Amino acid sequence: MDKILEGLISSDHSVPVKRAIVKKVVEAAEKEVTEEQCRALFTLTTRLILLGEDAFQKQIGFQVLEAYARYHRLEFEHFFNKDFVLNLLQQGYGQLDHRDPAIIDYIHCCLRLLISCPSVLETFSVIQVEVLRMVCERPEPALCARLSTLLSDFMQCIPRDKSGVLFCQQLVRTISYFHCFASQERELREYVGLVTKVSTLLQNIWKADPATLLPSLQEVFAIISSTDPSFDPSIALASLVQHIPVQMITVLIKSLTTDQNVKDASMTKALCRMIDWLSWPLAQHVDTWVIALLKGLAAVQKFTILIDVTLLKIELVFSRLWYPIVRQGALAVLSHMLLSFQHSPEAFHLVVPHVVHLVQSLRTDGLPTSKAFLLQFTELIHCMMYQYSGFPDLYDHILEAIKDLPKPAEEKIKLVLNQSAWTSQSNSFASGLVKQAGKSETGKTGLINLGNTCYMNSIIQTLFMATDFRRYVLSLHLNGSNTLMKKLQLLFAFLAHTQRAAYAPKNFLEASRPPWFNMGSQQDCSEYLRFILDRLHEEEKTLQVLESAKPKDVSLVDMNSKDPASSTAEEHEESHLTEAESKPANDGRTLIERMFGGKLITGIRCMQCNCISEKEEPFTDLSLAFCPSASSHSIPKLQGPAEEPKVVCQGSVNGGSEAPEPGPANSLASSVHQEPGTNETPFSVPDLVNYFLAPEILDEDNAYFCEKCSSLQRAERTMKVVSAPEYLILTLLRFSYDAKCHIRRKILDNVTIPAVLGLPVHAPATPSQWSSATSSPLQVDSPESSENLAKKLKPSQKDEEDEKAVRIDEAEETSRAGEMPVQSVPYVLSSLVMHSGLSSESGHYYTYGRNISGADGTQHPASHSPIKEDLGNGQAECSLSTCSALSAPPDQGDALPNSGQEAKDWLLFNDSRVTFASFQSVQNITNRFPKDTAYVLMYRKQDLPGQNLNGGLMANGMRLTAEPPLQKELLDAIIKDNKLYLQEQELNARTQALQASSSSCSFRPNGSDDNNPPGSCGPSGGGGGGGGFNTISRLVF
Repeated sequence: MDKILEGLISSDHSVPVKRAIVKKVVEAAEKEVTEEQCRALFTLTTRLILLGEDAFQKQIGFQVLEAYARYHRLEFEHFFNKDFVLNLLQQGYGQLDHRDPAIIDYIHCCLRLLISCPSVLETFSVIQVEVLRMVCERPEPALCARLSTLLSDFMQCIPRDKSGVLFCQQLVRTISYFHCFASQERELREYVGLVTKVSTLLQNIWKADPATLLPSLQEVFAIISSTDPSFDPSIALASLVQHIPVQMITVLIKSLTTDQNVKDASMTKALCRMIDWLSWPLAQHVDTWVIALLKGLAAVQKFTILIDVTLLKIELVFSRLWYPIVRQGALAVLSHMLLSFQHSPEAFHLVVPHVVHLVQSLRTDGLPTSKAFLLQFTELIHCMMYQYSGFPDLYDHILEAIKDLPKPAEEKIKLVLNQSAWTSQSNSFASGLVKQAGKSETGKTGLINLGNTCYMNSIIQTLFMATDFRRYVLSLHLNGSNTLMKKLQLLFAFLAHTQRAAYAPKNFLEASRPPWFNMGSQQDCSEYLRFILDRLHEEEKTLQVLESAKPKDVSLVDMNSKDPASSTAEEHEESHLTEAESKPANDGRTLIERMFGGKLITGIRCMQCNCISEKEEPFTDLSLAFCPSASSHSIPKLQGPAEEPKVVCQGSVNGGSEAPEPGPANSLASSVHQEPGTNETPFSVPDLVNYFLAPEILDEDNAYFCEKCSSLQRAERTMKVVSAPEYLILTLLRFSYDAKCHIRRKILDNVTIPAVLGLPVHAPATPSQWSSATSSPLQVDSPESSENLAKKLKPSQKDEEDEKAVRIDEAEETSRAGEMPVQSVPYVLSSLVMHSGLSSESGHYYTYGRNISGADGTQHPASHSPIKEDLGNGQAECSLSTCSALSAPPDQGDALPNSGQEAKDWLLFNDSRVTFASFQSVQNITNRFPKDTAYVLMYRKQDLPGQNLNGGLMANGMRLTAEPPLQKELLDAIIKDNKLYLQEQELNARTQALQASSSSCSFRPNGSDDNNPPGSCGPSGGGGGGGGFNTISRLVF
């Protein structure tokens, strides 16, 4: 029969004839055939299968072999024995090499025919050994795929136990050599199919024997982390990722990132190669693993690796967005890389040139998924342009390309950026000792206490939360200057954009500390605030004088009309204190005057001749004394001007203090404390403002010298606000000097703080209206007319009644034309500084604040008509000539109606710590902690519709309604410090990890700083962060 078959194949008969004869041969297999004839047929068919000249011969071989092996199984079992299989796998067949895939196909076919024979077990044992040898020889993808198909069908051929682990590891390494050099789509598809078969085999082995999984993954990491320049593993390894259980991510990433034996260079290589896997078309979860590794490295603060890999691979990841099959995973990785790279715009600017082209492609490719993908992509781009503002030349064409697509809300952008920063990543992968020093959930930056400097920290945060003031400071062009304003601008830039949790303002402390403030001593925050505002004002005035003395070829109007992009660096240096946008023409006021400056008119009317003398005085804050009736039980009635408060405060929010409080101070302070059971209605801020503005009788020792009468006369002194400041600063005078005990006592009376108040402002009258009744301005010799205007006594009730009749009698003699119209100007609470402690010699300052701009309350229901106002004591329908608490509009409240959730619009700044708060907690703080009282309050004026009382703070006719872009000098400083900060964090993490591994001593998991008293002052009070301007600290870019 074998001779017939061999002659038929070599004959010239047509294929149909040959097929008919082969069919007869196959049918003859049912008949009895001798063993020799069977062996001869098996030998012939084997030669046809392995060495056949064409596919027809191979097909005939398989048909005949299968037929005779089925009917003559014993003979075939003798033929296809273990020695024959071993010879095929080691020597090949004839001129056919043992690596040829045809041999594996032949063995596969024969095993299917012998599966029920007992001798096949011996064959399986031989194959187990041989397949391990074969994969160690690094077979080509085609052979490895055939072998994988064989082993998938016959799992008994897979090595077991230790050999099984070794087989998996070697198979993984073999995949790493699967390089594809094809360029045609058909060839690429074939290559991907081959790799998929091999990875499927590994998946089946891992499922059958889970003990092989971890060693296999360790081999994967060893391969991709190799730094051998001569070896570049194939991205075919990506095909394995989809078969790794996602539940193992946490364990594996922790193992990798905390392994001290893994060098940075190896980790960098591994991460880069995993990012390359994004190009593999069929792999799932590659993006999940890449992002998990990125987060794991951030959690253990290996920022150098993250920076290097991001800059190296960001463009490659972006290029994957062009391919629909892999773009979704690539976008996830790109988003994480860009959003977490917040110390510098460098990574984002690498992909900016390609954004518009991709947007245009997504609009026109016609794929159903492209529209949704475009929305996701543009949201990412908006976040990045918000984070790295200040590059209009780069972003203009992008904005034009996506102008019709929705833009995410600013709050959402801030939330995304805050959650994505490297320093915001969970440190669950890190060891217990490594403490993540990222920002709090607020996204705001604290200030490190440099040694009793909470007075400075609280004021800086108060000024920083003055939104419009902060924006204008950051918009100033101060290149090359060394002024206090420049240092404040740099400090504001760091507070806004650093990645540090807390910043040490060393340079600003040195520049802004009043000469009489001793380093390390407790000081008065109100005094410090006045000092720096005065310094900033005088500094700008001096520069204005110097600028005006310089010859100018171009007028100010012409300079302001120039295109900012065309102005040179020299022009910027010359305009030391010019906003990025032009300030109103012919406005010589300084920034401090425009922001905090108001005007008071002090009028004194002689009660004998009714002659009135007036003097207009500027102010930046109002010092509000407590009414004698309110504080008589705690302080002596003031017989003269009280001493200016010199508060020296540090301590904890809970009432504790850093330094021991003197005994006398403690006893006296406790005596001034309000009794908990008192039913007295607490005073409100409007009460204190009204007391400040109330008429005062000058008589007896304080009588007024009237020039008209040429003698001392009884007189009435009044004060009126005639120009309302943009920011109203109110200082509550809680400290008074006791001459008997030689200490400063603190008034602990609770004061109700309204969210919105109305300040009576008198519109100034024309000089002609007052010419008949006004003498030359009087230079009052009383100290009360200087900086502490509030410390005066109201006339007694009897005096008021006596004078009332006199005023009525003399009313007809006063021209009605001389009265000033009064308007209630609405102010919204922006921030307040709290003092915690029993005396000025001890305690602590901290600040509550929120972002409020002048336009935030434009719809406030304040108007020229009388308003129903709540003063906190049940009174209503007050005159416009008195200060009053106004009902806050709905958007000023802490919670939406029936929402049950407080809005997180208030922040508590306590040195290094920044946390969310609510207005309710602000109002109740003194009730809960009697030693914690409001000291300095800042209110923001709200514009009335169609009105601008104080000339406004306009730039080119518009307010600065958004944060200005950072100037290059500030941006460079912040980028430099952010890199330094990341290096510091990485170094600290490595040092602590080494200490933890070499020492068994106990440690505090939360770090030493967090164990200090909550509000303590001192160099480490509040802890966290570091770096001063010398090291250019922080930025959240």
